[in-house]
Amino acid sequence: YQGCDRSVGEAVLSGKTELKSSRNAYDWLGHGIYFWEHNPTRAVEWARLLSKRPHANRKQVRKPMAIGAVIDLGLCLNLLDGRFLAQLPLAYEELRAFHLEYGLPLPENRPLGKSKDLLLRHLDCAVIETLHQLRRDDGQPSYDTARGVFVEGEPLYPGAAIQKFNHIQLCVRNPACIKGYFRMREDR
Repeated sequence: YQGCDRSVGEAVLSGKTELKSSRNAYDWLGHGIYFWEHNPTRAVEWARLLSKRPHANRKQVRKPMAIGAVIDLGLCLNLLDGRFLAQLPLAYEELRAFHLEYGLPLPENRPLGKSKDLLLRHLDCAVIETLHQLRRDDGQPSYDTARGVFVEGEPLYPGAAIQKFNHIQLCVRNPACIKGYFRMREDR
């Protein structure tokens, strides 16, 4: 599910436009089109959050909504699987070596506003984008999608290790993996 402005959602559902790839330095799964897996509630919450704060790189969300998508993960960088997680430290070391060689500061993950969560994921984005570049350089096929757990928010109750906004997020790098869109039932 993706949260968006109703005008965007309706245009996508009618086939007049496509969702655009995000290329922000803080996109935690790298560049692509972001979705919440099995979580229309979080998608609508995100759109409502965007409606309350203007964003320099994005059209203002005036009427929040969520649309569903049918996605074939294709070749997926699945960060819920240890064999894919094992690739990230290698990409990190390459990124770190590059920054050291050129005297550049390494990107950092940072909180946003008063949040304690590291919501601005500059380092994570750079590591994942480095991994994609390493695969291209090595002649390996590109990942079509990336999938990971995002732990976010305050604990649900005292002593909890489960946070209020935990979710699984998908980043679609290859738009051909989006097989179609659908409208959510209004009673959801």
